[in-house]
Amino acid sequence: MMSAIFMLVGMLSNFAGQIGPNYDPLFYDVMTYIFATMMFAVFLLGVIAFWLRAHGLGQGAVRERWVSELDKHFEREGIGLIPDNGKYW
Repeated sequence: MMSAIFMLVGMLSNFAGQIGPNYDPLFYDVMTYIFATMMFAVFLLGVIAFWLRAHGLGQGAVRERWVSELDKHFEREGIGLIPDNGKYW
């Protein structure tokens, strides 16, 4: 029974030596490049999302137009206003 456990551990360590940093000396370099590429992609997507939010999708600030229409609707209907009659304070 004990020899079977040692044989299993030996097989696992042999298998672990075939992958990862024990197999390839450039493992950490490649992993660093892949991670840096993913982080750059996230940064680039963030910049694109910020630009789209700031400038809209086109046709002269479409986002600002519908937001202003929504604000006018909220003001007209009284949605989101804090009551000033003292009842809720």
